[in-house]
Amino acid sequence: MKNIKINLSEKDIPRKWYNLAADLPTAMLPPLNYDGKPVDPAMLAKIFPGNLLEQEMSPKRWIDIPQEILEILYRWRPAPLRRAVYLEQFLKTPARIYYKDESVSPAGSHKPNTAVAQAWYNKQFGIKKLTTETGAGQWGSALSFACNLLGLHCKVYMVRISFDQKPLRKALMQAWGGDCVPSPSPDTKIGQEILAKMPDTPGSLGIAISEAIEDALADETGKTRYSLGSVLNHVLLHQTIIGLEAKKQLAHAREKKVDVIIGCAGGGSNFAGLAFPFIADKIHGKKIKIIPVEPSACPKMTKGKFMYDFGDVAGKTPLLPMFSLGHNFIPPSIHAGGLRYHGMAPLVSQAAVEGLVEPKAYDQLKCYEAAFTWAKTEGTICAPETSHAIACVIDEAKKAKEEGKEKVILFNYSGHGLMDLLGYEKYLTGKLEAFHLSHEDVKKALSNLEHFPKAEMRKTGKW
Repeated sequence: MKNIKINLSEKDIPRKWYNLAADLPTAMLPPLNYDGKPVDPAMLAKIFPGNLLEQEMSPKRWIDIPQEILEILYRWRPAPLRRAVYLEQFLKTPARIYYKDESVSPAGSHKPNTAVAQAWYNKQFGIKKLTTETGAGQWGSALSFACNLLGLHCKVYMVRISFDQKPLRKALMQAWGGDCVPSPSPDTKIGQEILAKMPDTPGSLGIAISEAIEDALADETGKTRYSLGSVLNHVLLHQTIIGLEAKKQLAHAREKKVDVIIGCAGGGSNFAGLAFPFIADKIHGKKIKIIPVEPSACPKMTKGKFMYDFGDVAGKTPLLPMFSLGHNFIPPSIHAGGLRYHGMAPLVSQAAVEGLVEPKAYDQLKCYEAAFTWAKTEGTICAPETSHAIACVIDEAKKAKEEGKEKVILFNYSGHGLMDLLGYEKYLTGKLEAFHLSHEDVKKALSNLEHFPKAEMRKTGKW
């Protein structure tokens, strides 16, 4: 019998996070103010606690994971590495397919890896309340879970279309003491303004981020901070525990190399968490194909522009160097709500500029088809976001069959879909559309941003 579950004991858990910024061949461009000048970290102190800002700006390759955080992560980490032998058999592929199962966390996704860390660092800094946004609800659930454990209050602004499509996510947040409202909401000035202009808007992560930041800044006691579930360096840093565990587990499985790494990509956190430790290997000479997969309805890496742009609609964040569709862009209402973000993490973006990763885009019909193939072979119901990775895995496994090569494919199973069954039902009844954003749509979305500072695409040309 093939070994289909590769587990690590608690003593094998990684004790340091990996920071890709230390190894990028060409350093990232700095975040800027609207006037084009570099951001002073002190300007961000009202939004993020100083200890997390230190991680955000850190040039260190390895950053210690505090023991108190590890004690919480032990609830589900180390997470299993599994081999998808039943999918392999169905596809008749010579490829060996492995996946890091992040669905085993209490919140059902990879998100608690950073939620716990961020809540802990905020508590150490004396913070009492965290505000945040969420798309599909995975991040809002994770932060509510973490805040509950650490005695913090959590306020979540959930993108309205997902709030309507996934009502049980709100109940999950409430079970952990979180306060969840649909975004745009009447609770903030920016929410009120948008509702007045577009009362039927489905919302966007950019709008929800603006609301959460406004909420945090409004606290005159200084005891509230904002928490982001993706995009920023320190968030991606915390997720690298995924890839670091996977490396140890592949060694236990006696795999000497990996040929293909795959992860779905919205803001970049779950993809980066798996891929960054392997990107480091690629930088140092290993031949690995690394693929971030995004929805064709929100294709910032495959059709967007590398540019300086705000992370939110209201322009409350610094200008970040990233692949973007423009901060005012409101994606079509696909069910992979966690992938409906207009921009990609600066670290992932720079890796793409350098050629270290090869982005692909898939429409939701192809992804749900892959999700049903997965359910009928491996048995579990994946999140709509995860289905993007699985669709790409299937393509790569078929390619291995065509080439007659025994490739090792590793992907991140970033969450379960047990609260996302409405999308499955709509697929079965033919009510889903295969959205493809056109180049004209992209051009229109970016049309008002020409006056922003230009982002130079700096690269070595090695990849």
